[in-house]
Amino acid sequence: MSIRVRRVYDPPEDGDGVRVLVDRLWPRGLRKEDAAIDEWPKALTPSTELRRWYHGPHAAHEEFVRRYEAELAAPEAAREADRLRALARSRRLTLLTAVKDPEHSHAAVLAERLT
Repeated sequence: MSIRVRRVYDPPEDGDGVRVLVDRLWPRGLRKEDAAIDEWPKALTPSTELRRWYHGPHAAHEEFVRRYEAELAAPEAAREADRLRALARSRRLTLLTAVKDPEHSHAAVLAERLT
């Protein structure tokens, strides 16, 4: 199983495989035709409420991970995760996010849950 996390603003690479945007909002300043996005499963993205909480003054990463994992356990998100997990067994999967540090973001949490 091959899953990696990259910034959506980085140019696409030949080895990206299926490029999956895992942000709820479309990245600022990025034209859709330049993004080379294959999928955008919004059920796997953090909810607007969780995103707003996480960027607030009292957020902690550990609590964010706990809350995000609870959202990923919801039926629609679980179905999408199962589908991507199955896809990753046969092809490389690249999870894309606009955050500045993708290795310490929801995308990294999702990648870990998909493996």
